[in-house]
Amino acid sequence: MAYSDRELLARLVQCEAGGEGENGMKAVASVVMNRVHTPGGEYARVGQGSLRNIIFQPGQFVCASETENGQYNSQNIYNMRPEAIHYEIADWAMAGNRLSPLGQALWFYNPYSPLCRENFPSEVGIFTHRIGDHCFYDPLDAYFQT
Repeated sequence: MAYSDRELLARLVQCEAGGEGENGMKAVASVVMNRVHTPGGEYARVGQGSLRNIIFQPGQFVCASETENGQYNSQNIYNMRPEAIHYEIADWAMAGNRLSPLGQALWFYNPYSPLCRENFPSEVGIFTHRIGDHCFYDPLDAYFQT
């Protein structure tokens, strides 16, 4: 089944941040849409303004993959059953809204510890905020050379 962009984003938000509350889910949706609209770097080249290309770019979102390290990944977008809140957040983000403290964040990850590392990934992103269990990172100038 070919999901609409709205459906894909709602499923990804639920899968990646369903337990992080409304702000956590909005933060993840903001990162996805920031990648769709970034003016340069890898995401502009690979994504070409397409939400679908961004979500399915290999190695980016665990939830977009049915297998991880050769094993079935049961927590994937195909197994999600989005609720009204997930669609509302997808609509909110697709309408151009972003969670204000995040700025142009292009990355997030869960460090499974109370500390966020300063740079992620490598030296192209700098820590900006923590929301729930996720650390968020803005691009540095070096990102736009990727």
